[in-house]
Amino acid sequence: MFEVRRATPSDVDSIMQITREAFAKYIEIAGISDTAALHETREAVLHDLETKRVYVAFMNRRVVGSVRIELLNEKEAYLSRFGVSMDYQNLGIGKAIINAMDMDMLDMGIERVYLHTASKAFPLVRFYYGRGFYVRDVSTDMGYYRVEMCKEYQKSAK
Repeated sequence: MFEVRRATPSDVDSIMQITREAFAKYIEIAGISDTAALHETREAVLHDLETKRVYVAFMNRRVVGSVRIELLNEKEAYLSRFGVSMDYQNLGIGKAIINAMDMDMLDMGIERVYLHTASKAFPLVRFYYGRGFYVRDVSTDMGYYRVEMCKEYQKSAK
């Protein structure tokens, strides 16, 4: 079984490895040549631990997935650097990470979470649709077609 928790500085090397692995696959399926995630430094990940909400999934005492959430304002957040180790895909780990993020966002009163992904990355777009995201916009600001996706949280009736 696996668990999801907030990341700590001791997770940095594992987060970097998962990010590189996931984004190497991303550029392959997106049909692009490079992405900044492949060149991220240890200092950048440590900075994200201080300024964002970073979650990791553990299985067999090993970090097997991670995601970063930047709070944009009191009601909106941005998801980035989401990845699950190739050896641990299709086990529900990605869903569990998103579920943990959802609970945290709801507790904080966040109403919308955004992300970008390559429009050609069909498995990712399908995954995000299955987690309640929808396509909000399409752009070529990074030199390829990217979709901006959004997930809206329903306010609970009181």
